[in-house]
Amino acid sequence: MASDSVFSQSDITRTIKRMAHEIVEGNPDSSLLVLLGIPTRGVVLANRLAEHIGDITGEDIPTGVLDVTMYRDDLDQAPLRVPQPTTAPTGGLDDRIVVLVDDVLFSGRTVRSALDALVDLGRPRAVRLAVLVDRGHRELPIRADYVGKNLPSALGERVQVRLLGVDDREAVEVIR
Repeated sequence: MASDSVFSQSDITRTIKRMAHEIVEGNPDSSLLVLLGIPTRGVVLANRLAEHIGDITGEDIPTGVLDVTMYRDDLDQAPLRVPQPTTAPTGGLDDRIVVLVDDVLFSGRTVRSALDALVDLGRPRAVRLAVLVDRGHRELPIRADYVGKNLPSALGERVQVRLLGVDDREAVEVIR
């Protein structure tokens, strides 16, 4: 399989900082923000975004993990997934602005699963979506509020995000 690197480590860092600024601009009362990462790389991204938002606002932005494994509609078709613990920040999600964070937005099915999982945790004031890469090909009417990069791709291609803390390097690659 051939792959092309479309984002380097410095591109990823710069993009996450830009997205943090966009989230702050779209949510002037940052004390209401909660970032929930969708495992695996969405958790790393949520923590990095929260750190940058904290640098901008001077506030600690709560983060958590939202595992969507048991809410997926493709459990019988996909390889076995091991659920990870879901952790909501202290104080919960009620009346908060929750930003769901994931690495790649593709069909929209993971986000649909996340919305179902979120209902079991509380009732946020609003839910937003932040993704590092939007590759198109939606199967559901879902769009991200904050996008690092729109990366049109063919259906037969894969977009792989690699992040330190999970992987041995940082890059976004298109695998053909």
